[in-house]
Amino acid sequence: MSQRIDSHQHFWQFDPVRDSWIDESMQIIQRDFLPEDLLPVLEKNNVKGCVAVQADQTEAQTHFLLDLAKQNDFIKGVVGWVDLLDKNVAGRLDIFSAEKKLKGFRHVVQGEADDFMLRDDFRRGIEALKTHDYTYDILVFHRQLPAAIDLANRFPSQAFVLDHIAKPDIKSGEILSWKNNIVELAKAENVLCKISGMVTEANWKTWTPDDLKPYLDVVFENFSPERLMFGSDWPVCLVASEYELVVKTLEDYIAQLPIEQQELIWFRNAERFYGLD
Repeated sequence: MSQRIDSHQHFWQFDPVRDSWIDESMQIIQRDFLPEDLLPVLEKNNVKGCVAVQADQTEAQTHFLLDLAKQNDFIKGVVGWVDLLDKNVAGRLDIFSAEKKLKGFRHVVQGEADDFMLRDDFRRGIEALKTHDYTYDILVFHRQLPAAIDLANRFPSQAFVLDHIAKPDIKSGEILSWKNNIVELAKAENVLCKISGMVTEANWKTWTPDDLKPYLDVVFENFSPERLMFGSDWPVCLVASEYELVVKTLEDYIAQLPIEQQELIWFRNAERFYGLD
């Protein structure tokens, strides 16, 4: 299947101060990662395009990703950053709306207080996204899911996608509270979910596909193939896995599904959600 879209990956020019989240335990990714690094990996794995997602909370990062997308056709879309708390966020979005490959925005909510998404100023920013039909990527730890549920229900016409299945504690095997919240979030039909970022929530050195299976079971049961999309989280995934193994784990898990459902997960849902050409 050569139609695959990687719905979630990153580019950066490594800066140890700005990128301090990439600590010594993640030495393997303490370097630049650019389109020329990713393209051969995509080609090897029959992936025809990708969505580049912000990793730094500046508009400069958004412009950096858009510039890369203009120079590289395989970057089909960009999920950027804009200050959603800014009183003039609508004006910023008006300016960005000229950028055809800019599909949506994300805030690193996992680094904020658990009630961050309940803030009035944040919600005003979310409301402004609809004017230009921008999507929003929800990046949270599993303990922040109650606020995500509230957000999704408050804005039923906003297109949301949950990144990294909300980062459950796969390493410890804890699943119950995460599962209960996923069941609730999936009731909101305006929310999709990325099958991404799982290997880095498991034990980096010893994880096996069996460790991921209970969590995959939950998202498949609740979101169904109609609302799931593949994402590698490259290059972050490299701290725990080669790209090929991330792909193969999902390939094996969905091998018994009808080909139409596999296509939804590999590329159709990403194309529809982000409006990719």
